[in-house]
Amino acid sequence: MSREHLEKNQIWLYALALSVGALFGLWQPALGRRLELLVSPVIAVLLYGMFSQIPFLQLRAAFANRRFIAALMTVNFIVVPVFVWLLSRLLPQHPPLLLGVYLVLLTPCIDYVIVFTHLGRGNAKLVLASTPLLLLAQIILLPVYLWLFIGGQATQVMSAGPFVEAFLVLIVLPLGLAISAGFWAKRCRYGTVLLQASAWLPVPFMALTLLLVVASQIGRIEEHLSVVVQAVPVYVAFMAVMPFLARMTARAFRLDTGAGRAVIFSAGTRNSLVVLPLALALPDTWIVVPAVIVTQTLVELVGELLYIRLVPSVILREAR
Repeated sequence: MSREHLEKNQIWLYALALSVGALFGLWQPALGRRLELLVSPVIAVLLYGMFSQIPFLQLRAAFANRRFIAALMTVNFIVVPVFVWLLSRLLPQHPPLLLGVYLVLLTPCIDYVIVFTHLGRGNAKLVLASTPLLLLAQIILLPVYLWLFIGGQATQVMSAGPFVEAFLVLIVLPLGLAISAGFWAKRCRYGTVLLQASAWLPVPFMALTLLLVVASQIGRIEEHLSVVVQAVPVYVAFMAVMPFLARMTARAFRLDTGAGRAVIFSAGTRNSLVVLPLALALPDTWIVVPAVIVTQTLVELVGELLYIRLVPSVILREAR
């Protein structure tokens, strides 16, 4: 099987992984919960595979289309936070529920958004080139948003030792290794071979991550269903409204159709897999947070299947 064939059929692979994970987690809840120990290392490998495909050494490409970058930053770090805060007013003021919603909705996706943008006939290359900027911006701004939205409790959570450890091990370390591999590939043939091998990692490890995440958290979702289910209408509303707010932003910056669709997919797709390890590292008093985040993943993957059909045919059609 070629890598291109694997990538072409990855959506069905992810659906299979989700189904197997859900069935296994419900059938063997105790064993499924133990799989949580594997989630962080598998996500670390996944993120290394993702990061290794990002052109960190070509950051100028991310700024070549300044209007696109301006629109992307505006929609993700101004429009989305305002809209998320308004949606959160519909939720009970339960700190773990709010934290889970804020963690997942305030962080734009940096991995499979590229796949869905391509499937939705958007300019996936622009999204790929801007990924380093999106990653850096959300790392800097997420603590600020949490402090603004939930105040002192955010400071308590962000200062937790396990939270910082998870951030360093699962984001900084894979990111550093990916950048180092990029430099090595510039100077050595073996570095190029390593990068080519790393290109095979994202799809199978994304499927494995989804399987482990669902298998280990489906029991927690069932256990805290009365809390988790309250976030579902917010997630659905976010996915329903965000494409139209993103389209307005794209038109305000006079983007072409492909770039506009890329902005829509970036605005509607959230970074659940990256923030999940951070949620898993939280103290036991915040145990419902991972379940709230995983619920968003399940809602989002269904929504993305609608996005890839509706964005090019209804929301932002080709200009005549």
